[in-house]
Amino acid sequence: MELQTLTYIVVGASFALYIGIAFWARASTTGEFYAAGRGIHPVANGMATAADWMSAASFISMAGLIAFNGYGASVFLMGWTGGYVLLAMLLAPYLRKFGKFTVPEFIGDRFYSSTARIVAVACLIICSITYVIGQMKGVGVAFSRFLEVDASTGLLIGTGIVFLYAVQGGMKGITYTQIAQYCVLILAYTVPAVFISMELTGNVLPQLGLFGDHAASGTPLLTKLDLIVTDLGFNEYTADTTNRLNMFMYTLSLMIGTAGLPHVIIRFFTVPKVSDARWTAGWSLVFIAILYTTAPGVGAMARMNLMDTIQPGAVGAVDGNLEYEARPDWFKNWETTGLLKFEDKNGDGRIQYYNDKSDAFKTKADEFGWKGNELSVDRDIMVLANPEIAKLPNWVIALVAAGGLAAALSTAAGLLMAISSAVSHDLMKGTFTPNISEKKELLYARVSMGVAICIAAYLGLNPPGFAAQVVALAFGLAASSIFPALMMGIFSKRINSKGAIFGMLAGILSTLLYIFMYKGWFFIPGTAMLANTTDNHFMGIAPEAFGAIGAMINFAVAYAVSSATEEPPQEIQDLVESIRIPKGSGAAIDH
Repeated sequence: MELQTLTYIVVGASFALYIGIAFWARASTTGEFYAAGRGIHPVANGMATAADWMSAASFISMAGLIAFNGYGASVFLMGWTGGYVLLAMLLAPYLRKFGKFTVPEFIGDRFYSSTARIVAVACLIICSITYVIGQMKGVGVAFSRFLEVDASTGLLIGTGIVFLYAVQGGMKGITYTQIAQYCVLILAYTVPAVFISMELTGNVLPQLGLFGDHAASGTPLLTKLDLIVTDLGFNEYTADTTNRLNMFMYTLSLMIGTAGLPHVIIRFFTVPKVSDARWTAGWSLVFIAILYTTAPGVGAMARMNLMDTIQPGAVGAVDGNLEYEARPDWFKNWETTGLLKFEDKNGDGRIQYYNDKSDAFKTKADEFGWKGNELSVDRDIMVLANPEIAKLPNWVIALVAAGGLAAALSTAAGLLMAISSAVSHDLMKGTFTPNISEKKELLYARVSMGVAICIAAYLGLNPPGFAAQVVALAFGLAASSIFPALMMGIFSKRINSKGAIFGMLAGILSTLLYIFMYKGWFFIPGTAMLANTTDNHFMGIAPEAFGAIGAMINFAVAYAVSSATEEPPQEIQDLVESIRIPKGSGAAIDH
C-alpha cells in the first residue's frame, strides 16, 4: 500500500482509539478529573506514567541529539533516568501519603500559607508551559511529515487534537489514553530499531548492535562512525566532553528537575495506597528503560544512515557527494516540512554536508571547492526520518509516525492536566472562590486547559531550541523552584512559610533571568541580551543546566530566611513527622 495512505490509516486508527477512550472514561467528578478516582493499578499507572514521561523529547528529539552530539548527549539519559530514582525514593510515597490532589496543595498546607500555594502555582505553570512548548514542537514535526505540510500547520492541527481529548477526559481519560499511547510509542520506537540494527550490524537488539561491528566494513560501528564524521570536520562521535562542570550541572538539573515535575508527581496521586506509589515508580522505570536503552543505538545508526546517504563516495571526490537532483524520496518529503533545507552555495548541484566551523577542515574544504555547509538538518526529524532513510517497509514508517504523535500528545495531555488542576483546584477552589460548586470547578479546569493549549501552541511556533532542549529548560525551572520546596517540606521541620516563599521566588527568578538573557525574553526571537555560546556562559554553564544552580539558591535562601524568622507551628512540625513515618504506609489519607 502507498505510504501516505497507510500513514493516514495507522495514525487515524490510533487517534480514533485515543479520542474514544477519552469519551468512554470522561471524568464526571473532581476526584476523577484530578486523580482518576485513585483507583489505578500500579502496573497500569506505571505504563501511563512512562507514556506521560516519554514525551516528544524522549521519542523524537533525544535520539536526534545523540545522533549529532554523540557522547555529550548522554546527559539526557543519565539525568532523566536518575531523576526517576530520586522521585521514587524521596518524594512519591510521602506525597501520596499526604493525600492531596496537587503539588501546590501540598506546599500550601505544609507551609500553612495561601501565598506559598499561589507561588507554587505560578512556578508550576511556568515549568509546565515551557515543557508543553517542547511537546508542541514535536507535534508539529510529526504532523508536518505525515500530512506533508509545513511544521507550523502541523503544530496547529496537533493543537486541535490535544484540545479535543485532554479537555474531555481529565486525569481518568488521560490515564487510559496514555496506556494505549505507551503501547503505540514503544512498538513504534523498537520495531524500526530492530530492523536497522539487523541491517547495519546483524544484531537483533540495538543495545548490542551499538557496540557490534558494522556489517559492510567489519569494523566496530562506533569506530566506523568516528571515522566518517571526523573526515568531514565534525568532532568524534565518542569524544569526551570538554566542559565537565557543565555536564555535571546539566545532569544534576535534569535529575532534580525530574523529581520536581508536577505532571509526573500527580500520577502518583492516582493509586490507592502509598506502597502502590513506590510500585508505580518501579514499573515506570521498567517501561522507560525499554526506550532509553534503545535510544543510543537509534541515534548512532540514524547518523550513520544519514552520512552514508549524503556522502556515498570518498570525501573530496567529484562524485563523492550526493547529487541534489538524485536525492531520495525521503529527502524530498522532509524538505516539504521546512525542517530539512539545501542551499547550493558553490553551484555544483551536489550536497556538501560538513562542519564549516572547523578551522582544521577549512583548508581541505577550500581545496575541494566547497563554499560552506549546504544542508540544514533539524535534529528533531532524525527518529521519524530514520526508517525512510533505511528504506524500511511502509508499515514501519507509518507506525513511527503514530508513535511520535503518541509520545508528544501523551505528555502534552499530562502537562495540561497539571496546569488546569493548579488553576481550578489551587487558585479558584483553594484560594479565591472556595464555595464554588464541583461543576463550576470542572468548568474552570477545562477553560484553563484550553487557554494553556493556545499559549503553548503560540510559543511552539517559535521554540527556543530543539524539543529536548526546550524540555531541559522546563526541568531546570522545576529543579530551581518546586523540587527544593518539596524536599524541605518533607524532610525539614525548620523551614517555615517565609523561607519556602522566598526560596521558590529566588530559585525560579534567578533561573528565568539566566535563561532569558541567552534565549530571549519570554522566548521572543531577537530579545536575547547575550550570545548563547559557551564563552559567554557563566563558568561555561549552559542555560539548560542552570536549574541546579537555581536549586542551590532556593535551598540557601529558604534556610537563611527560616533561620532568621519564627519556627513553624507545632502542628506543622508534627505533620512533617507523620508524613515520614512508615507506619500507616499501607493506606493513604484521602482528600
